Amino acid sequence: MGYNTRSGYNAYREIGVRTASQGSLVVMLYDGAVSHLEEAIALVEGENRLAPGHIEAFGKHLQKVTDIISELEASLDLERGGEIAENLMALYIFFTKQLTAGTISHDKKQLQDVLGMLTELQESWVTAANSTANTQVEMPADRPTISVTG
Repeated sequence: MGYNTRSGYNAYREIGVRTASQGSLVVMLYDGAVSHLEEAIALVEGENRLAPGHIEAFGKHLQKVTDIISELEASLDLERGGEIAENLMALYIFFTKQLTAGTISHDKKQLQDVLGMLTELQESWVTAANSTANTQVEMPADRPTISVTG
């Protein structure tokens, strides 16, 4: 029986996710959201039009971004996070509304605005995850996860 490189890669990635620090996990989610949103935007042609062959891929990419935003939202601790957590929650709600509207209208500018804000947050989380205050945590094996890849 031959070695399946795809399953090997998935196993390696799963181990990385399970042993990553909390900050690194958040960065992974932002990386996935930014990547999928860039892919969706690239499918929009001219004045907010999609080629018929791109409609399904566009929807899948935006659904993935929405799923990731929902995961980020669910991970917020509003009791201990204070004003920062409240501000992030407001941004995540705004992103979800914009993504929903962008899915319907194919408004490239609207999606690019969200991408710009997501990219800024991603860069901030990269800085925070790389700080010396960031600690490694072991994630429970039975914790539900979301895939940030395809």
